[in-house]
Amino acid sequence: MKPFLGWLKTNRTKIWVGAVTLLLVFYLVVSLQRSVLLLSDPEPVAKAIGAAYLVLPVIGAWALIRELLFGARTEQMARVLEAEGGLPEDNLPRTPAGRIIRAAADQEFEKYRTETEAAPDDWRSWFRLSCAYDASGDRKRARSSMRDAVRLFRASGDAVAR
Repeated sequence: MKPFLGWLKTNRTKIWVGAVTLLLVFYLVVSLQRSVLLLSDPEPVAKAIGAAYLVLPVIGAWALIRELLFGARTEQMARVLEAEGGLPEDNLPRTPAGRIIRAAADQEFEKYRTETEAAPDDWRSWFRLSCAYDASGDRKRARSSMRDAVRLFRASGDAVAR
């Protein structure tokens, strides 16, 4: 029982992603089925609503695939950096509630910003900058930096070599 609980704790995020993905796929299938029903209705208004409703599963499937690929590539880059010893250390001070102290994260951020400015074509520096943005609480820039890291990672050939 203990090994199972350890596995469960280690893979908690992947389990949640899988559960949310299954729920979204179920929703997309139901949406598709409803749009087909509306398209088969003889009323022109129902057909128009069915056609408009057909767009939801298409956009949802595209977004789901895009986000799953983003997560898989991010995880792949993290494994490469871990093997190289290049992952940023999580040694920032925290509040009693476990949140990173913002001033410390902002101070650490400058190091990674400077590194990225010095090597703008290195996906590793963008990955670390993304982690620094995340620690500073700027999720939008963290995601943007990670997308830059993914783009450079794919272009570098490291994605194929691993």
